[in-house]
Amino acid sequence: MLKRRRRRPKDAPADQVVSFDEYTKLYLESWRDPEIRWLLSTVPSVMIFDDHEVIDDWNTSKSWRADMREQAWWAERIRSGLASYWVYQHLGNLAPDEIAADPLYAKVVAAEDATAVLREFGERVDSEADEAHDTERWRAVQYQWSYALDLGRTRLVMLDNRCSRVLEPGVRSMLPAGEWSWFLDRAHGVYDHLVIGASLPWLLPPGIHHVEAWNEKLADSGRPWVAGLAEKLRRALDLEHWAAFRRSFDALGALFVRLGSGTPGSTGDRIGAGPAYPAPASISVLSGDVHHSYVARARFDDPAVRTPVHQLTCSPIHNQVPAAMRPLMKLGWSAGPAAATRALARSAGVRRPTVRWKKLAGPYFGNAVSTLRHTGREAVVLIEGTTSDGHLREVARQRLSSAK
Repeated sequence: MLKRRRRRPKDAPADQVVSFDEYTKLYLESWRDPEIRWLLSTVPSVMIFDDHEVIDDWNTSKSWRADMREQAWWAERIRSGLASYWVYQHLGNLAPDEIAADPLYAKVVAAEDATAVLREFGERVDSEADEAHDTERWRAVQYQWSYALDLGRTRLVMLDNRCSRVLEPGVRSMLPAGEWSWFLDRAHGVYDHLVIGASLPWLLPPGIHHVEAWNEKLADSGRPWVAGLAEKLRRALDLEHWAAFRRSFDALGALFVRLGSGTPGSTGDRIGAGPAYPAPASISVLSGDVHHSYVARARFDDPAVRTPVHQLTCSPIHNQVPAAMRPLMKLGWSAGPAAATRALARSAGVRRPTVRWKKLAGPYFGNAVSTLRHTGREAVVLIEGTTSDGHLREVARQRLSSAK
């Protein structure tokens, strides 16, 4: 496919897509397998990007963005990646009235040739991330990739964990303040189950979580050599999940405490960005990224939290985790290594998390498909792995909430 490339900037990597034309061919290559075509044609789908829709470790830090902009080919790459994502994935996430209200959609359908429109859009949306830390300026320029929809009595809120990150040291956040306020509004309502779609897991193995929190603290150091070493480690080990954005990690936990407190159905159960509502039967965070699958249950210091909160992680078709890394990922769930890395984080001044979590199933390192089934107020997750002859086998089944 790359042999037929066009409009490639000078010095562009020979083994990576850069132009919009190449992205369209990459989508064709990825989605034309008969099984994938059948799946997308028969199962309703919604999507959200992670780094590999653009490039590995996309927007990991402020200095990463500065380094990438020094590459002559990067401007074309980011324009093309965001524009093609809008065409091939994002439009399918929106309801018809939301599509009609999308300002870019109106420009695209009105243009005889929308190439220039899409290129300008991709460049502008990427540059908006530079303003994410400035609440007032962000409100004026923001294009929002996060979205929400109701599926029966289930509310799904899908969060952008990549494009709109606040990357200013000391105030890092997964979402800018304006988009977080939108999220709070959507998280409150009348439903039985709340599902948060986040490409990156909120809850990692504790041993890994504490390393990421420790690294973020060092990256904010006033000593340049410490911050510089922490930045190199952040990139080398991909330390960029929710744990490395502690403000957002804590804020999401606080939201779950507020949503899940009280007796379901009683007045005053949930008060936040809206009126009081009954506590949901379950709260689940759906994620991928980490190339394996697991189920974890969160526990909060606040005894009033009654709604079960779970992290459901599944990377369906993925690069295999190197064999040498698998024992380390398993050890990350063990009490000893977790205590050691927690001590490391504490030595840097990292506060103890207000949430604790325990693995209920996994980790499973093969290709897998996970199914979250809601029946009334009952929630059950099923993880199925693949066999050598192309069939699915049950790897784990976990009840998340009962029907009562």
